Amino acid sequence: MAWNEPGGNSNNQDPWGGRRGGDRKGPPDLDEAFRKLQDSLNGLFGSGKKRGGGDGSGGRSGGFGLLGIGLALLAVVWLYSAVYVVDEQEQAVVLRFGKYYETVGPGLNFYFPPIDRKFQENVTRERAYSKQGQMLTEDENIVEVPLTVQYKISNLQDFVLNVDQPEVSLQHATESALRHVVGSTEMDQVLTEGRELMASEIKERLQRFLDTYRTGITVTQVNVQSAAAPREVQEAFDDVIRAREDEQRAKNQAEAYANAVVPEARGQAQRIIEDANGYRDEVIARAEGEADRFSKLLTEYHKAPEVTRQRLYLETMQDVLGSTSKVLVTGKEGQNNLLYLPLDKMIDNRGGSSAPVAPAASAGASGSDLGSRVSTDLQQRNLRSRESR
Repeated sequence: MAWNEPGGNSNNQDPWGGRRGGDRKGPPDLDEAFRKLQDSLNGLFGSGKKRGGGDGSGGRSGGFGLLGIGLALLAVVWLYSAVYVVDEQEQAVVLRFGKYYETVGPGLNFYFPPIDRKFQENVTRERAYSKQGQMLTEDENIVEVPLTVQYKISNLQDFVLNVDQPEVSLQHATESALRHVVGSTEMDQVLTEGRELMASEIKERLQRFLDTYRTGITVTQVNVQSAAAPREVQEAFDDVIRAREDEQRAKNQAEAYANAVVPEARGQAQRIIEDANGYRDEVIARAEGEADRFSKLLTEYHKAPEVTRQRLYLETMQDVLGSTSKVLVTGKEGQNNLLYLPLDKMIDNRGGSSAPVAPAASAGASGSDLGSRVSTDLQQRNLRSRESR
């Protein structure tokens, strides 16, 4: 039942607990509420005096209470900002009155702001910086060279104190090193197989710059990506690259042909050399044999000159007549009789009735027999002529 309905408010009170009429009380005063809160805080922070009627002690105690609250809040805020945690991958540099004080490792630490200043950085994470621009090569050609520099902080004290903006200095040093290396390299090396050598030279020069500046930065890797010519002359550069590839292909084909021909030629040359060596050994051995034969024959000649001379004559005639098909036989001295023996005709007539044999073999055998007979006949004639003398 509502307080203002008939019969619902027998005590004649308003919603705030006061009676209607002259002694009615209004809603609670806000000043009174704040006063109660202040008294409670004064009690908590050591001010046990209660507010008096008019001696002013209550106002002084209330002011001290607010000051204590403010100091406590400031202490909490300062303590919250002074305590910090350094991760395992981080380091922190503390400056006291603007001067280097210490380098803090991983763990829970604190410092004294605003007397101290703290710089906290990750010193193990590798960072990357990319750059791309047009460069002038040694042979006065323009190329676009993109590259990526990977680096990390190796000395946090130098990184914080020696250079105002060390990473900006890194960018400037990278551009300087890149322009120097590209400017001393020809265009075909920049576009093709010279990128790895360029990357190592850029890394070495860039690290030397950073060490000179004492930036506390260590360059871990420099990657020179695929360089290209400007878009305006890209077609001409493509033609040059294709011509270079054709040249390399022709060289490879020539080398393959040379690898196939040269060993064969060397083998033939070696075979000729071996044949020549064999012929030389054969001639030398034959000559040595003939010389030895002549020496032995000379010894026999000294023992029996006539017999040896006749024997040599007969052997020579046998060799000569055995390889010819026509023989001319003369008569005695003073006679003009000439006997012609057509051995080839005679051999053909004899061979017609016999079994078929190879002509060359039959002729050789028959000629040899006939030569033997002719030699015997000549020997007999010589003997008869000696007897008649």
